[in-house]
Parts: sequence; structure tokens; C-alpha cells
Amino acid sequence: MTVVSRKDARLAALREALDAGTLRPAQRMVAAMHPAEIALLLESVPSRQREVVWSMVDPELEGDVLVELSESVRQELIEEMETEELVAAAEGLELDDLADLVGELPETVTLQVLRSMDQRDRERLRKVLSWPEDSAGGLMNTDTVSVRPDVTLEVVLRYLRMRGELPPRTDSLFVVDRDDRYLGTIALTRIITGDPEDIVGESLDTEAARIEPELAAHDVAQLFQERDLVSAAVVNGEGRLLGRITVDDVVDVIREEAEHSVRSMAGLQDEEDLFAGIVPSTRRRLLWLGINLVTAFLAAAVVKTFEGTIEKVAALAALMPIVASMGGIAGTQTVTLIIRGIALGQVQWSNARWLLFKEIAVGGLNGLLWAFVVGAVTVLWFDTWQIAVIIAAAMLVNLLAAAAVGVIVPMALRRLDIDPALSAGVILTTFTDCIGFATLLGLGALFLT
Repeated sequence: MTVVSRKDARLAALREALDAGTLRPAQRMVAAMHPAEIALLLESVPSRQREVVWSMVDPELEGDVLVELSESVRQELIEEMETEELVAAAEGLELDDLADLVGELPETVTLQVLRSMDQRDRERLRKVLSWPEDSAGGLMNTDTVSVRPDVTLEVVLRYLRMRGELPPRTDSLFVVDRDDRYLGTIALTRIITGDPEDIVGESLDTEAARIEPELAAHDVAQLFQERDLVSAAVVNGEGRLLGRITVDDVVDVIREEAEHSVRSMAGLQDEEDLFAGIVPSTRRRLLWLGINLVTAFLAAAVVKTFEGTIEKVAALAALMPIVASMGGIAGTQTVTLIIRGIALGQVQWSNARWLLFKEIAVGGLNGLLWAFVVGAVTVLWFDTWQIAVIIAAAMLVNLLAAAAVGVIVPMALRRLDIDPALSAGVILTTFTDCIGFATLLGLGALFLT
């Protein structure tokens, strides 16, 4: 049995115990769970059971669980917690996790947390909070281990033994000069296996990644993916070491971006609580449904323009969904590829023209193939070649339009600093429906009435 399936089995057993009201076994299961698993459980049960599960969480783990939760669920729990409980939960967190949490805490709690920290930690937290949350500076942890380039590996080993521990996910040490200017890294494996008399500077990796604090979190994640990094130094414009970013923070960024893309395409808010109440959930979805209704009315207006044609040639009404559906699917395929390419940095304005021609060519070939198929079926169905030619032409035009819109709309939205994942689908559907209906019914009005 895999780790994932075992975890799923534990969560399922715990939900069953909560439903059955057998709290003692449930409490034992919660006590054996990792904070991330507890967070997943809290997000997987209704509010009334969340209170029960939260009461079972070890107070020493509350901070770690809060950090793992989605924003909406975390805020719900924070509102129910006492000030002393929140302060205790925040005090045990790593600095980067505390920076993520402190913005959501009540002001009185934040002040108490800051007062409980020593001057050095307060200054480190202030530095992290001074950068935008979605930047490298906002992701970094200032808990770093640095050494000088002119000392031996034996000296470094003695220093590490004296420290007694290293920050989590430390795979290398940062090498800096006396002014804290970043020079590169030296791998822990080299320190452990190298000749103790070797100088650090002789094993220095000067090509190790250095990240500017202003770099967007998305670009940080892409850098980690491309170079298979475990950690990387954050260095300011003057070359001074500010902190480090570790792969666990990057995984969170990748996960959030993936969830954002999926939710945005459905018009949902980021990290919306799946088990939120009926009224809040309804309110969040009203706007997007209203926007879609407006686009539906636009398509209906196109159809209404040709209602006389539909009355005379009823077969066109039966064929309209085929044209709209094929255009929508073809356009969605193109939009999905372009949005993914934009997210990965593969699609730029410099290669957009080539992609536009390529997608139009693909749309044209698919259009010709499926136009022939639909035309043949139409002849068998309605026993008329005139309608078959019209729907074949309408399908070809709609697939060509869908390909063009699928490339142009995401690129245009990106240029306007609008998230393509949020708006491209609605615009695409509106275009393909209107163009498909107008082409089919327009040709019908021209040649059949």
C-alpha cells in the first residue's frame, strides 16, 4: 500500500469516527497525524466537526496546522481562538511561516507576538514582511548558515558541531566575505567528505543560483524546477546575502498556482472553503454566473436575429448545438495550451505570431475533417446536400475563429495585466457561440430562404 493510500485510509477512518461520534479513537488518530494531514482533515469536514477536530489538536502543533490551512478555513479558526492561544501558536513557528500568518492575526495578537521575540528575530521578521508576499523576499527565511572562504573544512566542521543543528532543508552552506557579500555555496557533502585541510574557497560553487528579492514567486518556482534546487540564496542589489528560499516554500507556490488556475477558470475565489455555508458560497458565485448570463444573452441575440430563418428551416435549430460545441471544445484546447505556455514562460509576443498561424492551420485541418463528417451525417439525417454544405462551412469557419481567439485573447489579457485563466474561457465561449450561430444561420438565410 502506498503512502498516499495509507493517508487516505487514515483520513477516511477518522471521518467515520467523527460521524459515529466515537471521539476517543478519533483523538488518538489526530494525535498521530502530521500537521499537514490535520489541516487536510479540517478542510474536509463541515464547520461543526471542525470545532471538534480542532479541540483535539495538540496546542504545540496549532501554529503548524494553521500555516498549512487554506486562508478561509484558517481565518474561521483564528476568529474562534483566544488571544493567549494565538500567541502561543505563533511563537513556535519558523520565521517564514510566521510571516505568512502574522498578517491574518488580530493586531493585539501581532503586538504580543512581536513583544515575545528578541530584537534580532523582530528585525528578521521586519525584513521579510517588507517584501511583497508573492516575491522572493516574501518567501525567504533569514535563518541561514554562512562561512568565510578562507577557512578550512575542518574549521567549518567544528563550527557545525558547535552549533549542534542546522536549519531544515540545508543542503549547502553560503559563503560570504567579511562584508556579508555573497560569493557562492559549498555543498554539505563536500564539507563532510573532503580533505579537512582544504580551504572553503577551493570548493566554492560560484555558479550557484542567486535570487533577487524582487523576483516574482512564480519565477522563483520556475527557477527551482529548471535547476532541481533544494535551496537558493536571496541576494540584494549590493550583493549582500539576505536569506534563503527552500523547496518546501516553492512547492506551496506551485500548488497555489495550480489551484488558482483551476478555480479561476470556473470564476471561483482562491482557496474557497469547500464546506462553507450555503449563503456565503452562493454569494461568492453570483458574480461569475451573472457574467456568464450576459454572454449567453449575446449568443441568444444572434439567434433571435435569424428567427425567421429558423422558422422556415427547422433543421438548422437541431444543428446549432453541434457548431457551438465543436468551436467551444477546439477553442478550449488552444486556450489551455496558450495559458500553460504563458505560465511556463514559453509563450511571448516574439513567438505569438508563429503560434497563431500554427493554431489556425490546426483548426483548419480539423475543421475540414470534421466538416466532411458532419456534412455526411447531415445528408443521411435530413436528406439534403444544401444544409450539409452550410453546416460544414459553418463548422470550418468556427474552428478557424476558435483557434485565432484561443491565441489572441490570452495574450491580450496578459498584456492588460488581467489573469487569462480568469477571463479567457468566458470570452472564448462568447466568440465561438456568436460566430458559430451567425455563420450557420447567416448562410442558411442566404441560401435556403
